[in-house]
Amino acid sequence: MKTTLLIALLALAAVANATGYNIDPNHTYPSFEADHKGMSLWRGKFNKTSGNISMDRAGRSGSMEIIIDTASIDFGHDKMNAHAMGEDIFNVAKFPTAIYRGKSFTFEGDKLVAVDGELTLLGVTKPLQLKVNRFKCVQDPRLKREVCGADASAEFKRTDFGLNYGIPAFAPEVKLAIQVEAIAAQ
Repeated sequence: MKTTLLIALLALAAVANATGYNIDPNHTYPSFEADHKGMSLWRGKFNKTSGNISMDRAGRSGSMEIIIDTASIDFGHDKMNAHAMGEDIFNVAKFPTAIYRGKSFTFEGDKLVAVDGELTLLGVTKPLQLKVNRFKCVQDPRLKREVCGADASAEFKRTDFGLNYGIPAFAPEVKLAIQVEAIAAQ
């Protein structure tokens, strides 16, 4: 009983040291690139995101949730955007969001280098590790709060999530990039 209480208190202490951050939707744009018949790569991004991050840099731990509005897809081509929102690609009527939930953070010294988590797309959830290519936190003089930013990337097969449009003419591999900035909660 004493051991269980001690573990619970340590867990609460770890959570108490974490700082909460809100995703800045004006500076967070998940983007991707995917094969177009082996000839070129189509690139797109999502214009609307929300979510939060909890991070304890001293304890080298954290978690995150990034919610992507799939109807905000933007290829820079209106006809392609409309097609991508349809049933055979993102099916936004049935699946209005894609969600990345980071469950554990990996640090090298003070630098965040990876996030292990899960991507939910088209109602299917699969493990996905984000490689953190760039990470920085600063005190924003205008907001008078800490702002953290990162550039993260990963690769996955869209077919693992049931996104099978164009197979086999279009390869299933997708490169994901997430530029994210988050503002410390007040």
